[in-house]
Amino acid sequence: MGNFSDNTVFWSAFFAWLIAQGLKGLLALYKHKRWDFRRFVGAGGMPSSHSAFVSALATGVGLTDGWASTSFALALVFSLIVMYDAAGVRLAASKQATILNKMMQEFFDEREFHHERLKELIGHTPVEVIVGALLGIFIGWWLVGRI
Repeated sequence: MGNFSDNTVFWSAFFAWLIAQGLKGLLALYKHKRWDFRRFVGAGGMPSSHSAFVSALATGVGLTDGWASTSFALALVFSLIVMYDAAGVRLAASKQATILNKMMQEFFDEREFHHERLKELIGHTPVEVIVGALLGIFIGWWLVGRI
C-alpha cells in the first residue's frame, strides 16, 4: 500500500484546479488591466475550476481503474452533477445576486441603508464549464496517463 502523496489521480485533480484558478487570475488581469487576487481563489469565471477538478478526477479514475469500472461511473456521475450545478443553479444565483444588488442600490440611493452586497460571481456559463472540463481531462490524461 502506497502513500497518499503517490496518488496521481488526486494530484492530477488538484493541479487541474490550481491551474484553472491561476488562469482565472491571469485572464482577469488581462481583461481589467489590474490585479484582482480574489480571482485566484474565488468561484465563478473562466475557466471553471470545479469542472477542471472533477474532470481530471474522473479521467484519472478511468485511466487507473478502467473505463468500465464502478469507480469511474461514480466519478463521472459526480462530475456531471458538479458541472450541471456550476452552470445551472449557481449561474442562476449569480444572476439573482446581480439583480438584487442593483435593486438595493437604486432603491436606497437617497437613503442611508447598510447592507452587504451579495456575491455575484459564483456560477459559470456553459462555455466556462466546458473549457474547465477540457482542461481537467487534458491534465488528468497528461499526469495519470503517463504512469
